[in-house]
Amino acid sequence: MPNFIDVIIPIPLKMLFTYSVTASEADFLKSGMRVAVPFGKSKIYTGIVYKVHNDAPVAYEAKDIHQILDDEFIVNEKQLQLWQWIANYYMCTLGDVMRAALPSAFILESETVITKNTIKTIDESILLDDEFLVYEALQYQSSLKIHDISNILDKKNVLPVIKRLIDKDAISVEEEIYEKYKPKLVRYVKMHTNFSSESALQKLLEDLGRAHKQKDVVLTLFSISVKTKKPVKVSDLLKESNSTSAIIKTLIDKGILEEYHIQTDRVKYSGDDNEESKRLNKHQILALKEIKESFESHNVTLLHGVTSSGKTEIYVKLIEDTLKKGKQVLYLLPEIALTTQLVSRLQNYFGEQVAIFHSKYSSQERVEVWNHVLSNSNSAQIVIGARSSIFLPFNYLGLIIVDEEHEQSFKQFDPAPRYHARDTAIVLANMHQAKTLLGSATPSLESYFNVKQNKFGFVELMHRFNNVLMPDIELVDIKDKLKKKRMKGHFSDRLIEEMTKTLKEGHQIILFQNRRGFSPIIECKTCGHSPQCPNCDVSLTYHQYRNQLRCHYCGYNMAMLQDCMACASQDLNNKGFGTEQIEEEVKLLFPDNNVARMDLDTTRGKYGYEKIITALEQQEIDILVGTQMLTKGLDFRNVKLVGIMNADNMLNFPDFRAHERSFQLMLQVSGRAGRTEERGKVLIQTYNPHHNILQQVSNNNYIDMFNEQMNDRYNYKYPPVYKQIKITLKHKDYNRVEAASIWYAKSLRQVFDTNVLGPESPPIARIRNQFHKNILVKIPKKQSLLKTKEAIIKINNSFLSIKDFRSVKVILNVDNF
Repeated sequence: MPNFIDVIIPIPLKMLFTYSVTASEADFLKSGMRVAVPFGKSKIYTGIVYKVHNDAPVAYEAKDIHQILDDEFIVNEKQLQLWQWIANYYMCTLGDVMRAALPSAFILESETVITKNTIKTIDESILLDDEFLVYEALQYQSSLKIHDISNILDKKNVLPVIKRLIDKDAISVEEEIYEKYKPKLVRYVKMHTNFSSESALQKLLEDLGRAHKQKDVVLTLFSISVKTKKPVKVSDLLKESNSTSAIIKTLIDKGILEEYHIQTDRVKYSGDDNEESKRLNKHQILALKEIKESFESHNVTLLHGVTSSGKTEIYVKLIEDTLKKGKQVLYLLPEIALTTQLVSRLQNYFGEQVAIFHSKYSSQERVEVWNHVLSNSNSAQIVIGARSSIFLPFNYLGLIIVDEEHEQSFKQFDPAPRYHARDTAIVLANMHQAKTLLGSATPSLESYFNVKQNKFGFVELMHRFNNVLMPDIELVDIKDKLKKKRMKGHFSDRLIEEMTKTLKEGHQIILFQNRRGFSPIIECKTCGHSPQCPNCDVSLTYHQYRNQLRCHYCGYNMAMLQDCMACASQDLNNKGFGTEQIEEEVKLLFPDNNVARMDLDTTRGKYGYEKIITALEQQEIDILVGTQMLTKGLDFRNVKLVGIMNADNMLNFPDFRAHERSFQLMLQVSGRAGRTEERGKVLIQTYNPHHNILQQVSNNNYIDMFNEQMNDRYNYKYPPVYKQIKITLKHKDYNRVEAASIWYAKSLRQVFDTNVLGPESPPIARIRNQFHKNILVKIPKKQSLLKTKEAIIKINNSFLSIKDFRSVKVILNVDNF
């Protein structure tokens, strides 16, 4: 009876592909193993076995697999279940999910290798110039890869040339597969076993009489191994004996030393013994008790704890309980910046049981964490990570903590799968019969709405740790200050006064401005022209530290202009302000203090965040200017004043969540102030201090904000009352995307009637030379989500079968907020 396997391939195609295997391979293969499979005419992909069966495919003849890459599965059953749920719910394919879920080192890529045809000699005169260049290069090199050829010919598309050479039988082409993950090996040395007796050793030292340096190395090796009682690394031996690797090589060649390699982890915990976790205060003890009670009746519980109320210490107690039951814990955070601070806190309690997983880690480091989680090793009992860590292969998951659950960063926007890590985590916990705890000082409306519907449990923690008072929030009316000429640059007299006072007392300050760069618009005063990005419909932002104009959407950049491009006038003015400009103004106002900036430009490297956060903790920085990275639950002991430079640009953003987001952002930023003994102070500069949201922020009134926003959501049919799917169409030709979007919306209206909005151009209608059109489908609670998606997929398939629309890219984004 023939045997077949269904394989998931990391490409966005709906169907799984069936390959034929021998009977012995079918016995050996299990779901979740990797196999290399041929696909198309010449590609080889790494696929994941989905299931082994005996049903031959109907539409095509099954090819044989290339090779089996694992002897154990690397993706477990529960993960495949989760992948399937994500693919169905977020309307993408299993291939998309596989691409996102597996560390790239697991996905072997094939590379086309070109070699000279040795069987047949050809007449070189029939070759064209570029063909001859390639053929000549193959006389000197045994094989070339595609990118080598494009370097030789200095052009991007070399496939036509290769095709012509194949037709002329000059070259042969093969696919070479290479594994990307290499274990890290560390080199060690030891004395050869011939010299284990004392007499042999004595003789050796006499023989080495003249070779002083070699003798030193041998003696140093002894002293190190006596002292540490551990294997000796070559690097340590070189350092201690001040010798060179050539000398060690000589000793190895002579057979005096033996070298060997030990595989080591790239990510290691190098800490002292673990501390006891902290004693909780009475409010925390009560909250912990309520969470445990709530877990008895609900799988998901929301912890609404004000900023600095000590939520992390409650999490630590819950983690301790889960570990005692022998289960794993996943701790999700929205931002990589947050992991640095939290990791050191958790490692103090749990030592090497903590593993970290996020995108700033190299793919080798991620493979190691993956393998630790899969084998349930002691060094991955607690995984702290950003959204991608929900894809790790847990076997014994007991608890998922989603900290700062309201954060937008939990949603993946591009590429597919466009999943929301909080919602996916709840599904994952459900599959493992584990519990989920959502924590936030400003819960998202959806989560709070679910509490009201009794879907989630709810626990409140309304007192700050040490009973510190909530910060005193003051609104500063800039319109009034400008009238009275009391502004210095972007700073009101109140803000300067408070900053001077805070610095005198030896405290630190955080200034928040949610826009990086120096100024978003450069305008000519004579003719009013401002430089625009050639690929997007946005003006270029001026970045002073590089003296260039940059587009924040596509990365286009040019040197800063000396004169206007339209009228050649030198009178250029900058409008608006970003973090760079604030930083410069602060340096002028407070020349004796240290000022630093934290935004995407200053935190690019792997340790970019750590450097700035550590410097602030050690009080090397007096004033930190930053974007929303600062708001994410960081804990700074000595910050007493927070200044929000301009609250209005957040409130006036064209999005149905603008008010909710602004409230969350401002409360989170204010939460960085006064976290130890003294009460902090927050100043919010605004042109409209009577705005409802600003009043609610200054009174820390979440319930009022929730009721007012929910009222709007009911009236205008937005989430969480209605579900939402956003369909984006993109194409470089405006007329085509216009026609396509009208057709799409019309088809949707025939099914969903008035619950379709659009097509509408977004605020920035062109990005990277692609015109965008958005259509919004609103889904009432009573309407079946499954049937809705089936209808949309049907319309999408008809759309793609129309010849004119085939080149239009369609993006389906479920829960796009």
